[in-house]
Amino acid sequence: MRHGFGVHSSLWGPSWTPELATHAIDEAKRHKLDILEIALLAPASVDAEHTRALFGNTGITPVCSLTLPGEVRASRYPDKAVEFLTLAIDKTADLGGAALCGVTYGLLGERTNEPPTEAELDNVVKAIDGAATHAAKRGIELGLEAVNRYETHLLNTAEQTVRLIERVGQPHVFVHLDTYHMNIEENGVANGIIAAGERLKYIHLSESHRGVPGTGTVPWDEIFGAMAAIGFKGGMVVESFINLPPEIAAALSVWRPVADSAEQVMAEGVPFLHNKARQYGLVG
Repeated sequence: MRHGFGVHSSLWGPSWTPELATHAIDEAKRHKLDILEIALLAPASVDAEHTRALFGNTGITPVCSLTLPGEVRASRYPDKAVEFLTLAIDKTADLGGAALCGVTYGLLGERTNEPPTEAELDNVVKAIDGAATHAAKRGIELGLEAVNRYETHLLNTAEQTVRLIERVGQPHVFVHLDTYHMNIEENGVANGIIAAGERLKYIHLSESHRGVPGTGTVPWDEIFGAMAAIGFKGGMVVESFINLPPEIAAALSVWRPVADSAEQVMAEGVPFLHNKARQYGLVG
């Protein structure tokens, strides 16, 4: 996984169309980003050749992320999940991506009102193991993002995610954390980062209200201090939802604007985080 700063494509639009790809990559170049995260919610529809050409020699690394559709959720349908993830992995590789991450193990809003059963976790392990085997063949790393209890009952903390990854047992499967979710679920966000340790390759830098970083209640000094303590060398990506497809907005309970504009996030939030990273020696 490349070390550096990036932004999630949902800042500029709800789905990765050729038009959005052109605009998002132009913005990433303008703001000198290292990484651009592509919302790969419908992998079959993405023009990988067009995207790969746009990235060209920009020096920006694409990373793809997704959540599984309900009909292929891994906890119930592991074989279908592998099939969907295989398509997404191939699309990620074809467009020049380095990794596929996000809620690769489930559906946003997947809750049974009970703790995950062993059968559900066994199915998730089976699905991730199968997908990871294919990812290794394509040179793609595979990440699992812990999200809060209102969005899934399966993986809510770094510790849970590490345990599941250990069960999978494949070295290129990594922990993907998100400060918004950690601010809800962890017993101190630093503890979550330390629990993930060397398995943490990717982190969403998201504010408590999912708006402009630095304007909410996320303890940024604690986060960057913990990242420095573990020698973090992965991707640091701003995730602020300005433009979402209706089904994702509903699953995330995004009912009101979280920032005035995408430009506000880029002009205020990204420099704030970059300065924090520099302060803690994570970037030069």
